[in-house]
Amino acid sequence: MSPPDGGVPASDPEDAADAAVAGEDDRTGEGVGGGRDTGEGQGLGGDRGTGERRGTGESEAIGEGGRIGGGRGTGEGADPRGQRLQKVLAQAGVGSRRTSEDLIAAGRVRVNGEVATLGVRVDPEADLVEVDGAAVGVRPGLVHYLLNKPAGVVTTAADPQGRPTVVDLVPAEPRVYPAGRLDADTEGLLVLTNDGELAHRLTHPSFGVDKEYLAEVAGRPSRGALRRLREGVELDDGITAPAVVALAGDQVLRLTIHEGRNRQVRRMCAAVGHPVQRLVRVRIGPLSDHRLAPGEWRPLAQDEVRALERAAAPRPGPARPGRGAGPGRRPADTVRGNRRGPGGGRAQGRR
Repeated sequence: MSPPDGGVPASDPEDAADAAVAGEDDRTGEGVGGGRDTGEGQGLGGDRGTGERRGTGESEAIGEGGRIGGGRGTGEGADPRGQRLQKVLAQAGVGSRRTSEDLIAAGRVRVNGEVATLGVRVDPEADLVEVDGAAVGVRPGLVHYLLNKPAGVVTTAADPQGRPTVVDLVPAEPRVYPAGRLDADTEGLLVLTNDGELAHRLTHPSFGVDKEYLAEVAGRPSRGALRRLREGVELDDGITAPAVVALAGDQVLRLTIHEGRNRQVRRMCAAVGHPVQRLVRVRIGPLSDHRLAPGEWRPLAQDEVRALERAAAPRPGPARPGRGAGPGRRPADTVRGNRRGPGGGRAQGRR
């Protein structure tokens, strides 16, 4: 996050400021599209005495990249200080620029954990932007798919045994990863994305995103079995968090959990004497789609992505049980500008 700019009088202050910045002492590598970066001083870092005024920014652009266009001065009108926050929020679908400015002025926007102010600039590739605690995907090129995974397909990017994977069912480019996992025999909804921060928050139990399942089980569960599931079941890796459970049929359970343990729903049902015969995930947070056939996928609408981001915002009060970084903490590892790579790390589990 960069500090706010000084004011620039213009009919469109933001565009005028961007244009002015692009011309300041040529610090952004002026002329990248105009021929001044083709040959003169290429890789030299020194002899640029052509009578054109060039600041240290171009020196960095040439020296850091080892070639023209290799440093911070690349791109027509590129600004090393980043883009204005309200513009980035508007492009991400949070609202209009005016709405985004109101959110910033109200102190509802944070950048890398700090309350943002009007005029601040951000780097969409690296900065973590949150509105009301919900991380907003602002990096260019983010995609989000909703897939109805059929049985027999594994939730991974590649399988050494040659089995079909969920990645095979969606477009190859841009490359995406599953946000969480479903067992090969489990069916239902799965989000695939290249938005690492959202994937992490959807899968880590500390963010408390609910996942709802329909489980066809052996036998009709008794009231005692339902009570055990609701209160928590003792498994070999500890007692589970309380689940929301109801009978949806004689041998069908509707279960909602927020944890991500390996094959958790199957193990819970087996522990109360009703092994799962078929398992389908029907909801992820606010997201469901009963019209999506097995094997089909669709891109998420912008409002669906925003709803997922809000559902994955840190919860007030004590954190729910879970390992790793707690709500609101910025994970340390990064993947292509994201705080955490898609998949969410250790918190994932197969249901």
